[in-house]
Amino acid sequence: MPAASKLQISTPSEREIFFTRVFDAPREMVWEAMNKPELVKRWLHGPPGWTMVECENDLRVGGRFRWVWRGSSPPCDAPSGAAPPQEMVEMTITGVNMELKRPERLVHTEKFEFGGQVQEGEQVCTLVLTEQNGRTTMSLTVVYQSKEARDQAVASGMERGMEASYVQLDELLPTLPA
Repeated sequence: MPAASKLQISTPSEREIFFTRVFDAPREMVWEAMNKPELVKRWLHGPPGWTMVECENDLRVGGRFRWVWRGSSPPCDAPSGAAPPQEMVEMTITGVNMELKRPERLVHTEKFEFGGQVQEGEQVCTLVLTEQNGRTTMSLTVVYQSKEARDQAVASGMERGMEASYVQLDELLPTLPA
């Protein structure tokens, strides 16, 4: 079987980040793993040292979701060999599902809170899953309120945490019933 791909990231406009990645599994299976809370908690861990402690998802138009992680601060860019930070912090993402076409498209808002600091504004995320020959390509477009907000997200190193989680998803998918 071919291996899944690594996360690819681009910035097609001043306010967008576009992510793409291929999973070696059928679209329906990837959709379920990305949306069922009991499955999401098994792979969406984020950076090493972080754990998802809460996962709620009312998967319908108008439904809300809430994901909470706990870990050491900061989540990314710790120097190699540095002593681990003692402070545990929480990161929360909340949002509302605006559009849903199972198993191929989900549009929702996202708002972040990190260590008690709430992000200004929110972004709109569009997830599209396409399948070819039993493999699923994930395309994720995130539109931010401003270029500055987009640039902060890019500079945060978030793609490392996302890729770490997607590697966990790669490991989970073959264990799920077909």
